[in-house]
Amino acid sequence: MTTTSTDPFTDPLMNNPLMIDPLVTIVVVPRERFSCARRSLESIYEHTTLPFKLVYVDGNSPAKVHQYLEHQAQEKGFQLIRTSNYLYPNQARNLGLAQVKTRYVVFVDNDVIVSPGWLEALVRCAEETGAAVVGPLMCQHEPIHEEVHFAGGESHIWVDNRGRRRLREKMYQQGQKVEQLRPQLKRIQTELAEFHCVLVRTEIFDRVGLLDEQMLNTKEHLDFCMTVAAAGGSVYFEPDSLVTYVPGEPQDWTDLHYYMLRWSNAWTLASLNRLRDKWELAEDGYFQSKYKKLGWRRKMTILVPLNRILTLGVSSRLLNPLLMPLDNWLNQILTDRHTRQAAQTKPQSQSQSEQVSESQFTQV
Repeated sequence: MTTTSTDPFTDPLMNNPLMIDPLVTIVVVPRERFSCARRSLESIYEHTTLPFKLVYVDGNSPAKVHQYLEHQAQEKGFQLIRTSNYLYPNQARNLGLAQVKTRYVVFVDNDVIVSPGWLEALVRCAEETGAAVVGPLMCQHEPIHEEVHFAGGESHIWVDNRGRRRLREKMYQQGQKVEQLRPQLKRIQTELAEFHCVLVRTEIFDRVGLLDEQMLNTKEHLDFCMTVAAAGGSVYFEPDSLVTYVPGEPQDWTDLHYYMLRWSNAWTLASLNRLRDKWELAEDGYFQSKYKKLGWRRKMTILVPLNRILTLGVSSRLLNPLLMPLDNWLNQILTDRHTRQAAQTKPQSQSQSEQVSESQFTQV
């Protein structure tokens, strides 16, 4: 028998998922690698007491990770959607969103580690404020939960004295220590939340439509938050929810292909062009700075370590003019191949222990 609680935070049945209709579906998607997937998923089940449903979008993870996710889906009863090709972030989120029937959806990247009470705080904020979007206190790096990555921010269009539409983007408190900062933080209405981890009121998608899949790999959180604001929805920052995303270089060879594709020049340029054209923005210094930094993640996490290895720890600058063109050439090959492959494949879904027909899902 299913019982609906009037207050999910005080009801004594709250911790029994068989006795309450969950308010939330957690949708986990790939971010840039797969080596943190197990740790991330285990943190969700360890630190989440509020009943929830979970949809896991597995975008072509390596065999070892895929087998682990299949076993966990059968053991824990969550829905696993598998694709045989890598996915754009919003593409993965929309695949998961299509399965959501609850009041809220929480998008979580597969390199995010949560802390006790994280989900309860996000839902409480949404229930008490009516927010369409709620972001947590987002931390970065290891040790986890110690260094702030994001504590709310700004994302809006402004018009300069020449009549040009320009983008204002600002992240608050990045690099600050959580221990020192957290006592000062309060729940506030803000303009920006990040897709590392974010709660969204599901009904907002009736007004704004699905996530924009032309935003391939960057700034999709800006686009979404501004779209929500334009539709009359509010965005809140909730510091009582604490999570950490763990960025890093590919941990093994199985991470390398996806990482290079995920941060490809082509995907980044397409995303920036979409953002500029969609919001009728001037191609100002904001965009020029992004163009100059094109491929910086690959450079820092792949080329710099490779240079160090090839030069026996010297890290010669003379080698960079050789490595960077090689990286750009290989990156374009991977991007072109993915485009061809993605047009020919469909996702597979596993719900608990039974397979679901591919025809029920949107073609990738």
